[in-house]
Amino acid sequence: MTARQGPLSHLTVVEFAGLGPCPFAGMMLADQGARVIRIDRPPRPGKPDGMAALTARSSDVLSRGRESIALDLKTPQAREIALRLIARADILIEGFRPGVMESLGLGPEVCLRARPDLVYGRVTGWGQNGPLAQAAGHDINYIALTGALHSTARKAQPPTPTPGLIGDFGGGGMLLAFGVLAALSNAQRTGKGQVVDAAITDGSALLTALIQGWHSASLWHGQAGTNNGDGGAHFYDVYTCADGKYISIGAMEPPFYALLRKHCGLQDPAFDAQWDPKTWPDLKERLALVFRQKSRDQWCALLEGTDACFAPVLDLAEAPRHPHNASRQTFVTVDGITQPSPAPRFSQTPQGPCGRVGPVASHTDALLAELGYDQDEMAALRRSAAP
Repeated sequence: MTARQGPLSHLTVVEFAGLGPCPFAGMMLADQGARVIRIDRPPRPGKPDGMAALTARSSDVLSRGRESIALDLKTPQAREIALRLIARADILIEGFRPGVMESLGLGPEVCLRARPDLVYGRVTGWGQNGPLAQAAGHDINYIALTGALHSTARKAQPPTPTPGLIGDFGGGGMLLAFGVLAALSNAQRTGKGQVVDAAITDGSALLTALIQGWHSASLWHGQAGTNNGDGGAHFYDVYTCADGKYISIGAMEPPFYALLRKHCGLQDPAFDAQWDPKTWPDLKERLALVFRQKSRDQWCALLEGTDACFAPVLDLAEAPRHPHNASRQTFVTVDGITQPSPAPRFSQTPQGPCGRVGPVASHTDALLAELGYDQDEMAALRRSAAP
């Protein structure tokens, strides 16, 4: 591992390998310099474990920047090793169903006894309690329950699933990362650790705060796709260009709307009624016809960089090549894999180079040696873990 840099370079995190929100939180912590030790399942010869096979891929960007130790937590020897790692850590994060860590003998009570100021972060879909706590689910289910998915629909159309963005990553992983750092701040002040219960349902509900407030004040309609921020308004939507590509318009404020009209030649007085919802369907059709007259590149040449609140809709291959993203190095390529760079950025404690994705178990011996195991003990542990 290269020397760690960033505002969290003084912290050690133990992460129990999982999918979705937990590795996303681990990635965010590692990106900012934390030492993140991931406990993986041991690979099985001839029968690659689904999780191990996934986390071994260099394209699994969520696993970047980790140290990996493979432990079969069903054995007492492995649990003892895990507990030794936890006793040296500031933060633990896990994403299993409620009760799984307890069944392994590594629940909060045991771990906090080993390290009283430990922050024990748990991320699940439904939370640690409640009627659905033990039910299986995925991102789409969690955001469906909180109203977030409903808000992705076009008028008279079904909602559009978002691939993990609202639930797993925004409402889950980021919530967990924020939660454990908030709890760590308290632990450093008081010496007392605690459990952080990060539920994706809670987090995705939190992301709807603005529109829930508007809805309560009758400023946001229950019918999706009819509001000024969900594609209902002509001045806040995505439009098709002459070449079949797309552009986005977000000219809400009157000065920005006036600039949009000026640049696009929208002299028709009908466009004066910007905030009359009854006019939106007709104005949207008129604006759609205007945008179909030029290619996306032509609209970029006319509108990009102005205060008309414009941007081209780029696909995943185009986004890293855009001049703005390239200037800020928003994306980086590591081992042939293009991925987002660590964020946010810090003026006094900048991050180091983007971490690589290492093979599962690649740090097992080094970590065991760090814990005081000698070569004979390591060999005995390997024999006991063999199938």
